[in-house]
Amino acid sequence: MKLHNNQFTMSIYLILLILLSFLSCKKYLAIKPDSKLTVPSTLADLQAILDFTNVMNLQSTPCFGEASTDDYFILEPDYDIYTIQAQQVYTWNRGDYNFINDWAKGYSPVYNANYCLDQIGNIPVTDQSQLQWDNVKGSALFYRSYYFMHLLWTFSKSYDSSSYNSDLGIVLRLTSDFNVLSTRASVKECYDRVIEDAKASVTYLPEYPLNLMRPSKGAAYGLLAKTYLSMRVYDSALKYSSLCLQINHDLIDYNGDPDVNGSVDADVPFKRFNKETIFYTEMNDDLLNNSFVAKIDTILYAMYDSNDLRKIAFFTPVGNYYKFKCIYTGNIYEYFSGIATDEIYLIKSECEAREGDAVTAMDDLNTLLIKRWKSGTFVPFSASNVQEALSIILTERRKELLDRGVRWIDIKRYNKDGANIILTRKMKGQTYTLQPNASYYALPLPADIIKASGVPQNEP
Repeated sequence: MKLHNNQFTMSIYLILLILLSFLSCKKYLAIKPDSKLTVPSTLADLQAILDFTNVMNLQSTPCFGEASTDDYFILEPDYDIYTIQAQQVYTWNRGDYNFINDWAKGYSPVYNANYCLDQIGNIPVTDQSQLQWDNVKGSALFYRSYYFMHLLWTFSKSYDSSSYNSDLGIVLRLTSDFNVLSTRASVKECYDRVIEDAKASVTYLPEYPLNLMRPSKGAAYGLLAKTYLSMRVYDSALKYSSLCLQINHDLIDYNGDPDVNGSVDADVPFKRFNKETIFYTEMNDDLLNNSFVAKIDTILYAMYDSNDLRKIAFFTPVGNYYKFKCIYTGNIYEYFSGIATDEIYLIKSECEAREGDAVTAMDDLNTLLIKRWKSGTFVPFSASNVQEALSIILTERRKELLDRGVRWIDIKRYNKDGANIILTRKMKGQTYTLQPNASYYALPLPADIIKASGVPQNEP
């Protein structure tokens, strides 16, 4: 596994944030602040906090869920060199683990967002500062919503109206004041907060950001579409995916495009910040699903037609198997986990099918796929009914959104609809299975967080 130059600095930074966010010991309160320290308090200060991409965007979204999915497998020699924590996640074992992890990575941008929201109410708005003030406010709301959603997908059960008032969600940290105790809210309360913050951010954000590591109105619509899809509230997911595509509906033509690096069979086939990117984040890469050791499931690889350019754009051979190329990040190491137009087309298409409109659903799917197949070879998909349309769309969703941080929540929501997906792994002569709707689909919280905050652990 590669080491990053800023790994040590980031670790110290994240440790401090966790202490501030989750501890309320008197010894910390008794420390006298250094009078020479400058407290960030201006709009420029707050924008700089939100623009600190090492925390807010890069290697920041959870990987534990993706590492628990069925899209890849690990060979035994590779398994042996990794940490106990990584092995436990791979075999769905609820062993204890500590910092550094998805929980810490997710709550660090939440803390920054909360700090900005706490401070911005003290800054008066003028005609000259209105746009900057709005961008800080909207961005902070967006970031909090965005990371709450990802944390929910990882550490909580699926959204289910029959149990969401009692199912444990995540900790809803709504302030940077570390004296406020951490408690776990219900799944319903958490999703309500994600939606409330995302909708509020729309009021403040510009349609297009200054750069793609900043949130925008289009990104907020995309966030709402993703959230409602995960809740299986398909009419709302359709509404917000449509609004998102009204702002940006561009797609990369894999046959040749300014955003293709020469050819899609290149090691790095696509440019970073390409036309499909609406909002840019990367996935944490600390576990076994990283591109160094993960091999693509052979059944999944066989699903791609020989004329489907994704077969050479997404994969590269490694011995007898294939590994996934890290597309849309501009390098071979990091997985893109942000919001992009291809995903929004797939959300819109799926929701149209679920709402009974198979024709429009297939039209939207074909709009995407014609950009993925070799020129002159693509025959548009058709479906005789909504169930056939849905089957085609969900297959293409899996093939298009590989290693984008959505497969885990997709399996969870599909199983709630009766898909009966059973996950199986084999390692060292043992077979591991994960049954549909098993308690492990709400991944265990870190042991150090349980100890420090006293919040309840997920079910064994």
